[in-house]
Amino acid sequence: MRGALYNKVSRCGPLLLKMSITFNQARFLISAAKLSQCPADTGAEVAFCGRSNAGKSSAINALCRQKSLARTSKTPGRTQLINFFALDEHRKLVDLPGYGYAKVPMAVKDHWHKHLDEYLRNRQALRGMILLMDIRHPLKEFDVMMLEWCAEAELPLHILLTKADKLKKGPQKSSVLAVRRAVPDFVTVQAFSAPKQVGLDELGAKIQYWLEDVEE
Repeated sequence: MRGALYNKVSRCGPLLLKMSITFNQARFLISAAKLSQCPADTGAEVAFCGRSNAGKSSAINALCRQKSLARTSKTPGRTQLINFFALDEHRKLVDLPGYGYAKVPMAVKDHWHKHLDEYLRNRQALRGMILLMDIRHPLKEFDVMMLEWCAEAELPLHILLTKADKLKKGPQKSSVLAVRRAVPDFVTVQAFSAPKQVGLDELGAKIQYWLEDVEE
């Protein structure tokens, strides 16, 4: 399934689909510290990943039109577990632990990395990855690592250049174009701002596209 989605991904711009997913009905499902604690590996899910200050939880909350669905914090690295949110009986969103600025012991970071790697490599329900980067500081070491992993795993990848409201329109477009030129053809890219609700429709359409043909 991953290969089929990977091969049909195009860079032709925003997708125009009739939404069958009602994002505002999303609900928290479970938090998992390791793969064995994750929900049954059935249906389909899309995961959000990024550095600890990239705004994953804020993006999920904005997409689902809920202020506190995913926990947010001013302290980077608060998401230390794999958090699952049910969109319906068969489809889920996943908030993955952040990398980078988390002020936690190395042993805890190693624990995150081990179980996150297991999830990414072994989770059959995973249909695509949303990789969040600060639009002002894209393509850091972790971002490049995720790009390489998704290419190897033939997993569709969509980049959200977050905090787009921090830049004017011209620099926004320049940053999006620069990242598009720098990434492989299977990767799609957009500007995004959770506070200003920039790019929500495009993000929702991308997730809908990946999850539309889930077998019930």
